[in-house]
Amino acid sequence: MAESSRGSLLDLFRLDGRVAVVTGSGRGIGRGIALALADAGADVVVTARRSADVVAVAEQVRDRGRRAVELPGDLRAPGFPARLAQAAVDELGSLDVWVSNAGGTDERGVRRLVDTSDDQLRDMLELNLVAAQAGVREAARRMPRGSAIVHVASGAGMRAAPNTGPYGAAKAAVLSLTATLAAELAADGIRVNAVSPGMVPTDSFFDVLQFDEQDVPALAATVPLGRLGTPEDIAAAVLYLASPASSWVTGQNLLVGGGREGGRSVEHR
Repeated sequence: MAESSRGSLLDLFRLDGRVAVVTGSGRGIGRGIALALADAGADVVVTARRSADVVAVAEQVRDRGRRAVELPGDLRAPGFPARLAQAAVDELGSLDVWVSNAGGTDERGVRRLVDTSDDQLRDMLELNLVAAQAGVREAARRMPRGSAIVHVASGAGMRAAPNTGPYGAAKAAVLSLTATLAAELAADGIRVNAVSPGMVPTDSFFDVLQFDEQDVPALAATVPLGRLGTPEDIAAAVLYLASPASSWVTGQNLLVGGGREGGRSVEHR
């Protein structure tokens, strides 16, 4: 068996000279991912619906010595996914990593599936599934061999999701999307994987699930490793799947949840 001629194993986690798009990167997990990729050497297109958040994160990318493009917008808007993917090529020179992180919910509060209207279910699918597919479709058309796509799914898509059923169903569909895209794009040299966060207490986690800081110890007690997650926990997994370190990995889902099977999480990314 031939040995690799590459240098340090840690070099495989570097993204120098690569360009990444991170959707929903204005806050929370998405922000953590954008900054982690910049720390690894990538230039980053920052995009989310809130302009002020996009500007702030782009500036933090530049503070790390990397180039950044600010492009606020909604992936559900006609033409925006293509505009976003092309911006990476036109302004930064390529498109090598696409992190499909935008999603979550625009609602506050939870409900049973039998109390969910068709319109509410459609809205959840549009935000978490249809928008993800639209972005990946445009990205794949512009990506060279050796590129990587990473979906941010959810532990809620891997099990029953009482009171957050539409979100869980949408994220389960994202996992199916990941597996199919991986099979279809392998011949093009594009890898497709997913990361499923467990409980990560972002602002939206508290708002949507109606928890507060006083609930954190009880929630952490349900996790084998004894704590809730952080955006950096998720970002580290995304970095692995986006980098050459995972060059022989595709069609996989990495659950990052502290040892808890699945995870109750709804993040507005």
